[in-house]
Amino acid sequence: MSTEAGMSQKRLAVVTGASSGIGAASAKALVEAGWEVVGLARRREKLEALADELGQAFSYQVCDITDEDSTQIAVEAIVSKGPVKALVNCAGGAIGKSPVAASKIEDWRAMYELNVLGTLRITQKLLPSLQESEGSVLVISSTAGIEPYEGGGGYCASKSAERVMARILRLELIGEPVRVIDIAPGMVHTDEFALKRFDGDQSKAQAVYAGVPNPLTAEDIADCVQWALGQPDTVDIDQIVVRPRAEGSYTKVYRK
Repeated sequence: MSTEAGMSQKRLAVVTGASSGIGAASAKALVEAGWEVVGLARRREKLEALADELGQAFSYQVCDITDEDSTQIAVEAIVSKGPVKALVNCAGGAIGKSPVAASKIEDWRAMYELNVLGTLRITQKLLPSLQESEGSVLVISSTAGIEPYEGGGGYCASKSAERVMARILRLELIGEPVRVIDIAPGMVHTDEFALKRFDGDQSKAQAVYAGVPNPLTAEDIADCVQWALGQPDTVDIDQIVVRPRAEGSYTKVYRK
């Protein structure tokens, strides 16, 4: 399939974690760019609200990518309507910020189940469809997967694993008509990420962004998603590392 032929046909993207944050923003950006989008998330009411906002170009499947049966049912429903052109892996999260010596095994397990195994599960299931369409696997990882920091053991380890998985998949698919793209954001201010990390503690969540001029927004990352997927099928944007201007690294952040 030529690039021009592929662009003239329906382009269907599956976006995980579509109920909020980068996932919801990515769904909006892709719809605005002419894609049809299927959003996956656990919270039906959030998906319904997004569907009301975006109209017929957006549909959804209530899906927990950490659950095998839930994911299989969603994938079967999606591929029954035709091949998928892009998978955008946005579902993920951080839990806690305890040192390694005091962190909870269950927190690490939950992060691995979502950030690593959830991404692996949905990618494996949609890969045949993506190969058929000359499509793209896009992973939203994190700069936490590049540079470790104190208190981030479980999250950094899971995001590092997610990044490595994407890189290895890229190598393994050489010669196949599939692109693999990794977008690694730095500090992004969303409504839920820090709140979930600190178990709803508003003061701790606000302290993450305190004094930082213009942290990234979910829309900034969604723009990267839309741009990377908008390149010709033969152009693979292997990796994008994106941070706010005020952040040189996790440990070097300018605060007013």
